[in-house]
This record gives sequence, structure tokens and C-alpha cells, in this order.
Amino acid sequence: MAVNKLALIRYKTIDDCLRNRYRKWTLDDLIEKVSATLYELEGITTGVSKRTIQADIQLMRSDKLGYNAPIVVKDKRFYAYDDPGFSITKAPINNADVDKMKEIVGVLKQFNAFNYFDEMSDMIARLENNLYKSTKQSGNNIQLESNKLVKGLECIPPLYQAVLNKCSLLIEYKSFKAQQSLQGIYYPYLLKEYRNRWFLICKAKKRPGILNLALDRIIEFQELPNEEFVAYQGVDFDRYYEDLIGVTKSERDRAQKVILEFTNYHAPYVLTKPLHASQVVLTKNDKTTIFRIDVVLNYELEREILGFGECVKVLAPRMLVSKIKKRLEWTFNQYESKEEDIK
Repeated sequence: MAVNKLALIRYKTIDDCLRNRYRKWTLDDLIEKVSATLYELEGITTGVSKRTIQADIQLMRSDKLGYNAPIVVKDKRFYAYDDPGFSITKAPINNADVDKMKEIVGVLKQFNAFNYFDEMSDMIARLENNLYKSTKQSGNNIQLESNKLVKGLECIPPLYQAVLNKCSLLIEYKSFKAQQSLQGIYYPYLLKEYRNRWFLICKAKKRPGILNLALDRIIEFQELPNEEFVAYQGVDFDRYYEDLIGVTKSERDRAQKVILEFTNYHAPYVLTKPLHASQVVLTKNDKTTIFRIDVVLNYELEREILGFGECVKVLAPRMLVSKIKKRLEWTFNQYESKEEDIK
């Protein structure tokens, strides 16, 4: 049952009145008090009706909101709590609320981020314990994608704090292509996830431009309290990644019009799960549907397109057509050479 703000104000005001044992409260007294409170808090000048207060009292008495308030009428006139120590603010959570909170905890536990932030992990663990200690626990009814084998997840809590507190970092990093790891000073700006891999968006002290460091390639790092943090000017990181798929982008990159032709058998999947927020349908015929997305050309976009296999054809821009064609030719040649080796 949804409860609006004004209703909560009325319940709380009635509760305050009935908790005051030094005064006797008639229905008219309660109406007057609630009307005065609504005017004071919300500027409502029309007051409140007798029927509304009577309905509020009945609802507070019931289990619909979990209050079960012991409201009685004494001397056929005065309203009071039969239990002097009762208050709706002390009312226990009802069974429906407990069940809903169990569902929420079950979902939260499956998010990757649940394991990343120590404080949040502890908080939800305690909440879960309190919810289940007196009830029988059941299995989750929803499963979210996760990969607990991904490396570097343990770096997220301290890196998050470094981003939050604007701390310079000394990072030892080894890229996939490098022969050995290298140390450098970095200024962290953002943590970003893409397909269960996490990246630190930052700037190197001795290099221009924005970098993304994969957390699974970070060997170790430490804060440098004596190194002045350098903010990155001219970039709004809340919007910087709006025009791409993935994380690979330089400040010079601009979104391009990418035209993709999908078979009609596969088009519904693209319609219901758009490749990008900019996606629009250009045309449709008996066999294919043509989509357009405005994104930066990068490696992640190529992987996304190649993942659709024979169901998609790139129509524009020419540079992307050429890259996808070459990669498909390389793939085809690999299978050709293997078949010859088997013969």
C-alpha cells in the first residue's frame, strides 16, 4: 500500500496527540491539531475533514501499514492509546515489509559492487542477519550477471576512496603488450565498468591526455599524500563517455554515424536491447532492418559488431566497413589454414 506524504503527516500528528497523556483528545481536537500541522508544514489552508481523520484512525488500528495501534475511545468521547508506551514510530516491521526487504537483500547480494565496498558489504550482511534470524531463508528468485574470477576487484575500495578524496597515486602497471611493469604517478578521476571489467580513468603526471588503466593489470599502488592532485580541466566525466561503447576514447575522438543492417530475424533483439542510447531505425524491408548509432569508433564497437556474426552488415562509415571486413577475412583465413593442416 502506497502512503503519500500528507497521510504520513496526519498519522504522525495523531500519534503525537495520543502519546500526550496529559490531555484528553476528542475527534474535533484531533482534526484541529492535524489541520494546524498541515498548515504549518505544507501551507494547506483547507484543513482536514472528519471523515479523513476517522479513516486514518481505522487504518492506524489495522495491520495494513503494520501499525496495529491500540486506539480506544474512553467515555465514548476521548481517543487514547490503550498502551501508554505505544507509538507508531516504535511499531515493528510487518511480515510484508520483511518479505520485501528479503527480496531487496537477495538482489543486492548479486551485484558485483556488493563485494567491492567494505562498508556496504558489512551493512547489508547485518541487515540480512537481522531479517533472517527469525524467519526461514529461501533461495534467490533473480540472478544477475557476475564473474567472481575477474582480477583486480580487491583494488576497487581503495581506488574509490582515492577518486573520492582526490589523492595522487603511485601505480605499478603492466599492460598486455608490455614486457615488464612500469611505475608512474597518476591522478584518478573515475572508476568505470564495462562487461565485468573495471577501469581507472586517470591522467599520468608525465603524459598528456586521459588514460584508462585496467584494474586487472595493476600490480600495486599507493597514495602519495605529498603529491599535489591535478584536476582535469575541460572534461565533464558525467558526459564524457556518452558517445561510445566501452571505455576506449581520446579527447580528439568524435562520434560518427554508424549504419548497421541486421537481418529481420535478429532485428528484434537489437530493438529491445539497443546497442547505444543514440540508436534509431532508419529503414526496414522484407529481409533487413537498418539502424544508426552515433558513437566513437573503437575496439569495443568492433567486438560488439563481430559478436553478431552473419546477422549484421556494416554500411558506414567506410573506415569501419574496412576494419570489420579485414577482421572477418583474417578469421576466415585461420579456419582455412587449419583445415589444410588437418588434411
